[in-house]
Amino acid sequence: MKLHLEKPWLEFSAERVAKLPGQMGVFQLADDSGQVVYIGFAGGKSLFGLRSELEKRLGSAAKFRYEVNNQYQTRWRELLMLHAGAHGDVPELNRRETVPKLGRLG
Repeated sequence: MKLHLEKPWLEFSAERVAKLPGQMGVFQLADDSGQVVYIGFAGGKSLFGLRSELEKRLGSAAKFRYEVNNQYQTRWRELLMLHAGAHGDVPELNRRETVPKLGRLG
C-alpha cells in the first residue's frame, strides 16, 4: 500500500472545485512548483464534503489533489506525518491552525 498521495495535480480554480463530489476525504494544496502548502480533510461536518472545504480555500494555492476516503481523520494525520518526516514540519498553512500531536512513520 502506498502511503503518499500520488494523484496528479489539478488547477485550483472555482470551476474545477465546483465539479467535485460532496464526499468525505483528504486533499493537498500546492504552489506553482508542486510544493505542498496545506493538507486538509472534509469530514462529517463538511456541508458538501470535499467541494465545500476546497471552496473555503480558493485563492490560497495554485494546485490541488484529493482522495475520497471515509477514514479521513486517520488519512489526514498520516499525510501530515509523512510531510513532517520528509520536511521537518507540517506544511506552511497547517502551521497557522491547531495540528494534532503526530507520531512518526517508519
